[in-house]
Amino acid sequence: MSDTPASKSARLRPILVTASAAAVFLILDLVTKSWAWDNLRPPNKAIAAIGNWFHWSYSFNTGSAFGFLRGQDFSRPLFILVTLVTVVYMAALVRKLPTDRLYGFFAIGSIIGGALGNMHDRLLRQDADPFGNLSHGVVDFIRVCAPWNPRGLCWPNFNVADIALVVGVLLLIPYLMFHAQPPETKENPPETKAAA
Repeated sequence: MSDTPASKSARLRPILVTASAAAVFLILDLVTKSWAWDNLRPPNKAIAAIGNWFHWSYSFNTGSAFGFLRGQDFSRPLFILVTLVTVVYMAALVRKLPTDRLYGFFAIGSIIGGALGNMHDRLLRQDADPFGNLSHGVVDFIRVCAPWNPRGLCWPNFNVADIALVVGVLLLIPYLMFHAQPPETKENPPETKAAA
């Protein structure tokens, strides 16, 4: 059964929200990674941006989050495949989910933008390891440390795409839990029998 004009119109705003969030996060991610690539790669040093706890610090991640599967030959095609499946699935959700709460579509757009940002690096960006071997990977450049820790305990480096993915997942989980079902339609009241 084809969509009615009214349903197509209702679906347009969520599509625009999704596309806008994806585009903003993707562009912001690519621009900031390009800046980090040009300004923070060795021999350039890390830059303390805010006090002793927030730094711009370049690293090149050939694995996934926290360096998982770093250096494995199969990791790059695996992550690219997972990204493509994720983007296709998220796009399918945009066509199916109820349109009355837009934050779910912002979440989907954030996930798409973040996934595409990191996939861009895995496809196109190469850097040399300490031994001079080139490998594909993702530019990470944001480092957050605990200022009260004398050894400078720091969270693993991340990037804008990672922020977009985390924000998207944190918003999408409650959306799917509480708002993914279409509003219940009120049934017509039963007809009363005419008095004899």
